[in-house]
Amino acid sequence: MAFTTYTKQELTKKLKTQKKMFAIKCVVIVLMIFFSIFSTIENGMSFHTFLPLFFIPMSIYMFIEMKKIKTELVSRK
Repeated sequence: MAFTTYTKQELTKKLKTQKKMFAIKCVVIVLMIFFSIFSTIENGMSFHTFLPLFFIPMSIYMFIEMKKIKTELVSRK
């Protein structure tokens, strides 16, 4: 995504929103890992065991996007 079309104010707002969403997503993933471990212990292997693995790449992508936004903001100063 090209961040050069955004204003500095829009980038700052986008970064703030992205940070909040990233924190929420990390909390959800940690909870999913906890519940998947509990579910695996109680019921054995199931879909719930591997569910957090589908969400981790999305969080990694979000983290990379946050880094790109920060880099763009630094380059504009």
